[in-house]
Amino acid sequence: MRCNRLLAATAILLSLSGFAHAADTQPAAKNWQQGLSRTDLVREDLGAADREVIQARVDFEPGVTSPRHAHPGVEVAYVISGTFEYQLEGRAPVTLKAGDSLYIPEGVAHIAKNVGQEKGSELATYIVKKGEPVLILKP
Repeated sequence: MRCNRLLAATAILLSLSGFAHAADTQPAAKNWQQGLSRTDLVREDLGAADREVIQARVDFEPGVTSPRHAHPGVEVAYVISGTFEYQLEGRAPVTLKAGDSLYIPEGVAHIAKNVGQEKGSELATYIVKKGEPVLILKP
């Protein structure tokens, strides 16, 4: 009986040390400031008194989540590569893969997370108010 207890204790210790080792080998999650980059591609006046169109490529490292934010206009997000989960305020989360797109209404707070194992990219098209920041962080 004592031998069985010793074997059980040894098995528990080995399994716990395995979990600790696995945790040590996982890459640290990158915050959005390190793992997210945006490249503006187009910025043009729409001919309306207060609107412009901005198109940008946004690249996310695996596991990176954007900060909660909104835009002073609409956004159409098109997934170029990878898999993303989008969470729009007041809606259930939606998962999009390459070739999928999503309409985000003006002023709606949202986040985007790369839930895939590879770098993911989206093409973001904004039709926004001129002279305002394109991204407004939300608490």
